[in-house]
Amino acid sequence: MKRFFAIVAVFLGFIIVSGCSQKKIVQPSAGIEQKQDQDPGKGLTSDTSKMDEKKSPVSESKEFLSEKQIAKAQPKESVSAIEELQAGLKDIHFDFDKYDITPEAQAILKEAAALSKNIKAKLMVEGHCDERGTNEYNLGLGDKRASSVKDYLVSLGIPSGRIETISYGEEKPMCNESTEACWSKNRRAHLVLIMEKQ
Repeated sequence: MKRFFAIVAVFLGFIIVSGCSQKKIVQPSAGIEQKQDQDPGKGLTSDTSKMDEKKSPVSESKEFLSEKQIAKAQPKESVSAIEELQAGLKDIHFDFDKYDITPEAQAILKEAAALSKNIKAKLMVEGHCDERGTNEYNLGLGDKRASSVKDYLVSLGIPSGRIETISYGEEKPMCNESTEACWSKNRRAHLVLIMEKQ
């Protein structure tokens, strides 16, 4: 009889132990299911918010770069406009040892004034001479030629502050032959448009 009760007690103990172990196995999965049921998509929400946080700086940086590109495009357009106008400017030529503005030079300067009047650019007037005479004399003559061109442009309505002058004398010849045809090309004033800083 005692042996029978011992076998029953062992059997019941085995059932209880196995039942507890099953509960232990079931409880974690049930707990996970309950958490997922109670807060569905919680993990997804946190992941998507992280993704949104990652995406937003990239999209902002793209917008920022596009603004930079637009800002960079504007000076390029202005530079190309300046280059186009520069191509339309002609040199003014002078007689030997002279710096007065001839009627032909006046017509050229009127065109230059009309081209440069409505743009945000300065005008540099370069004075040049042929190779005859000393360096000092030619630098002085080049300065007089540049100044006479500036004075005429001012009389046409170009503000004096927008015009600068420089003399190169005989330092930058267009032609290097010692002939009258070549010297006449070197006796000139050259106009250069300079972009003003914004």
